[in-house]
Amino acid sequence: RHELKGALHGLFRVRCFTQDDAHIFMTPDQMKDEIKNVVKLFDEIYSTFGLTYQIELSTMPEDHMGDEKDWKFAEDTLQAAITEMGKDFVINAGDGAFYGPKLDFHLADSLGRTWQCGTIQLDFQMPERFDLEYVGEDGEKHRPVMIHRALLGSIERFIGVITEHFAGAFPAWLSPVQVKLLPVTDRAMDYAKNVAAQLDSQGFRVEVDGRNEKIGKKIREATLEKIPFMLVVGDRDMEAGTVSVRTRTGEDLGPCPWRTSPPSSTRSWTPRQDSNPPDAENRITGMEPGDDPGSVSQLFKKGLADFFDSPGSPSGRAVTEGD
Repeated sequence: RHELKGALHGLFRVRCFTQDDAHIFMTPDQMKDEIKNVVKLFDEIYSTFGLTYQIELSTMPEDHMGDEKDWKFAEDTLQAAITEMGKDFVINAGDGAFYGPKLDFHLADSLGRTWQCGTIQLDFQMPERFDLEYVGEDGEKHRPVMIHRALLGSIERFIGVITEHFAGAFPAWLSPVQVKLLPVTDRAMDYAKNVAAQLDSQGFRVEVDGRNEKIGKKIREATLEKIPFMLVVGDRDMEAGTVSVRTRTGEDLGPCPWRTSPPSSTRSWTPRQDSNPPDAENRITGMEPGDDPGSVSQLFKKGLADFFDSPGSPSGRAVTEGD
């Protein structure tokens, strides 16, 4: 989209964007239930990120296609569906698409700003123009109704919204890097890589900071990068089989036992692909019967796994590792 000069705004308004657009075909008597189903999907997605929204019902514009009778039926159906779900909305008169009315979902970020992302649009016109038909229960041919729906809207804009919303401190389940290993000296490098390999095999997104820098600088930079967990390893950790755990909030949780032998099961789970597998608890932590309940794996179970099993937080804040 060739935006006017000065209209571009970071990820929020770009020239090339991607939409998670989908189309649902239905009979007129299925409209209300299908609208409700899509709104429930909106609730599930947005609550995952701790986002709230406001709904606008945009009605028939002056320049439109189709009969006013169809427009009235579509507007009444949209309004009835969200009213029955107990949703509040405001009327945005005359701002519907030229082919039908719509529900626009405006997300609120942590600064109180709103961004139009998701939308549900009813369309009687496209099925007419494409001469679409289905055979009803009466054996006769009928014209279907179509819903255009986008959950996130522009993917680029949604990434901008959640980045601003979390101020870069994404929940642990969403963070591009969840754990960073910080070896104090080169002597601890192999130990750090061994720990990182075990975390990686269990599906964590992990990095090792192997630079020849002072540990204070490594901790400071990892904190500024808002890495949820930092594991500091030095000579004493190697001797004791521990890692020293720090969080991005500045909390020093001290040394925790670490099992240096590989877990008996090396099945890999990537949270980005499956946010709630049946045996998530064990596969996330790698815990085995008899493991020390005070080990770092148990700590991750408390901090990270909670967010893998139930992504996001109701308040929309970043994960607090002590929760």
